[in-house]
Amino acid sequence: MKFSEKWLREWVNPSLSTDELVEKLTNAGLEVDAVEPVAGEFSGVLIGQVKTVEPHPDADKLRLTKVDVGAEELLDIVCGASNVRKGLKIPVAVIGAVLPGNFKIKQAKLRGVPSFGMLCSSKELGLTESADGLMELADAAPVGTDIRDYLDLDDVAIDIDLTPNRSDCLGVAGVAREVGVLTSTDVCAVNTSDVTATTDNVFPVEVEAHDACPRYLGRVIENINPQAETPLWMHEKLRRSGLRSLGPVVDVTNYVMLELGQPMHAFDLDKLQGQLTVRHATSGEKLTLLDAQEVELQSDTLLIADNNGPLAMAGVMGGLDSSVTTSTTSLFLEAAFFAPEAIAGKARSYGLHTDSSHRFERGVDPALAKLAIERATVLLLDIVGGEAGAVIEKSSETALPKQASIHLRESRIERVLGIKLDEAQVHEQLSRLGLKLNRVSDGWDVTVPSFRFDLAIEVDLIEELGRLYGYDKLPKTRPQGTVLTTNITEKATQLERLQNVLIDRGYYEAVTYSFVEPKMQQLLAENELDPIKLANPISADLSVMRTSLWPGLVQALVYNANRQHERVRLFEVGRVFKGNLENIEQHRQIGGLIYGDRYPEQWSQKQREVDFFDAKADVEALLSIAGGDIRFEADTHPALHPGQTARVYKNGDAIGWLGAIHPKLNKSLDLNAKVYVFELGLSAVLAAQVPEFEALSKFPAIRRDLALLVDNSVTAGQIEHCLSKNDSDILKSFQLFDVYSGDGVEHGKKSLAVAFHLQHAERTLTDEEVDALIKTVTETLEQSVGAAIRS
Repeated sequence: MKFSEKWLREWVNPSLSTDELVEKLTNAGLEVDAVEPVAGEFSGVLIGQVKTVEPHPDADKLRLTKVDVGAEELLDIVCGASNVRKGLKIPVAVIGAVLPGNFKIKQAKLRGVPSFGMLCSSKELGLTESADGLMELADAAPVGTDIRDYLDLDDVAIDIDLTPNRSDCLGVAGVAREVGVLTSTDVCAVNTSDVTATTDNVFPVEVEAHDACPRYLGRVIENINPQAETPLWMHEKLRRSGLRSLGPVVDVTNYVMLELGQPMHAFDLDKLQGQLTVRHATSGEKLTLLDAQEVELQSDTLLIADNNGPLAMAGVMGGLDSSVTTSTTSLFLEAAFFAPEAIAGKARSYGLHTDSSHRFERGVDPALAKLAIERATVLLLDIVGGEAGAVIEKSSETALPKQASIHLRESRIERVLGIKLDEAQVHEQLSRLGLKLNRVSDGWDVTVPSFRFDLAIEVDLIEELGRLYGYDKLPKTRPQGTVLTTNITEKATQLERLQNVLIDRGYYEAVTYSFVEPKMQQLLAENELDPIKLANPISADLSVMRTSLWPGLVQALVYNANRQHERVRLFEVGRVFKGNLENIEQHRQIGGLIYGDRYPEQWSQKQREVDFFDAKADVEALLSIAGGDIRFEADTHPALHPGQTARVYKNGDAIGWLGAIHPKLNKSLDLNAKVYVFELGLSAVLAAQVPEFEALSKFPAIRRDLALLVDNSVTAGQIEHCLSKNDSDILKSFQLFDVYSGDGVEHGKKSLAVAFHLQHAERTLTDEEVDALIKTVTETLEQSVGAAIRS
């Protein structure tokens, strides 16, 4: 919200300097982004009138002028502006004047003709960024007066960055109300009485979308003067608020929007057919907007239409075909309340952002439309003349927002803020904010005004009191509370231990977005189910919720690889989202990724790229913390290499995947080396086995080795899984210690050597029971994996 300080002081004028005023606003939550002069630094510029204009004898584009600046003699000034003409009043920089940029005006010769000054454009005075010609002043401008005094340029423009909840301050009236509260100064509000109708002409209005438009007001104004001009005072206020003049009718609607915070629109009455209808768009309808852009309307877009079709996008922008032009003689002036949820996001969906949509999205006072249309009517009748008709109002009381009623407890204020506020202070501040208070035994019953959408519960009012008191003045007290204990159990491992294990193994923790690019999601997805789509994504490449941690990690890898990081190890702990909008399932996962060389560059070891077993070792280290029966089984995954993919199991349950990214995906990502990834269910990884004490046996242990002949396809994991099912009280452990293939071993076979460690807790083992166990183990292996004892 940008406005002139002098405009604000017309409403409320506290005894504060500009700096003090700005500090008050910022401390109260209305953060001031900028304070800028409304014009450049210049001096010596007077109002002049061109008396004669003659062509330059030696230059086609230059003119010789005589200008009256109220001095004893007319000034001879050479000018090249296309709009210079006899009788024109303009700013004149006389000899000795200093223009913005420290540009000093001296006597000069232009193509041999002396020039005693300079006729100025608005750009040369630092009033605008560009100008087509000389700055033309009103015929009533007093010749010889300093232009700074005439335009009252000793002023600043204040730009406030409002939070979305403070839509009540998107007008000078709202800011003035805040200043009045902060400084205990009365506000001089606009006093606009209802305009008496002087014509019987009305234009019919029908509202079909009552929920989206609970209130709509309109009025006909006939016989306006199309040649009228916007008065200087309004033109300057608009300019200092960042808006350019577009003609008196549009300027009035913009002025009322800046003054009161109510967006308005004016239609050319002669271009309307039948009646106005407030409705939603139908499929295939199109509208040419004021910026000449044609849009195809979405079915949920609220429209103002007549019998011929759409006229305006409600709360966003009007249409070109029904717009006011320099030949318009009759108007239909509208002011409405559109529900914020009906306008929110609509402008962005068409690639637009307007002052109107900015306000309606955040919420405009439902009661403001009547005041705004009367205020605009008064201004229009003063500037362009005409006769005004009666105001037509269509309202749906059931759809209008209800005023909130809040019970504010005196004790609660002291408890939350830590101070006891004076009763009179509470009453005065809240009353100046527009709230109605009724004193009760323990506090106040407060009725919230319609323009404060952000006040709904008791702490909202306490926040207002704290804000107005000054957050910097609130006492500093040490927080008090009870310490919440955490249940510590040996059945769960601490997440920090898992993170530290991976960090110790050279990984860096990554935190990526929970929403990802749809194509990357599809390439790395485990199944073909559609991911959950965001209704209003940040961008097209962040439009679906992730079903895996891999898309974010892979994108982080590509980002680093493109910046010459040749060795990358990343892990992430986060949530993935599955299901649909009606039933969203969230699962916490831990995932990782390795890429590049196994070791940093060094002299002591021969360098090699990471492989499947490096990633597997990291997963095993992760799973070994909590313990359990862990195994890896070859499997297939659409995103992983067909020959380097394993499903990870813990205690018989599948908990995740491990493998190399599919070569096709590797190529599409333009990566030079293989990428190995893993992802595990976090709850399964954290689930720990409680250790049980077992006394050391005092009896001797026995070791027996077996050489097993198996097919090349049999894995060590299968052997271990088979042996782990043995329920013997003398088999303490087993260990695979050798693998051999070659001479003496049949083609397609391999020899695995397994050591068995046997011991009993209470007696010495006999050869018979040892032989019996080895026989049982041998038979089990033969039946399960086709193993045979190698002789």
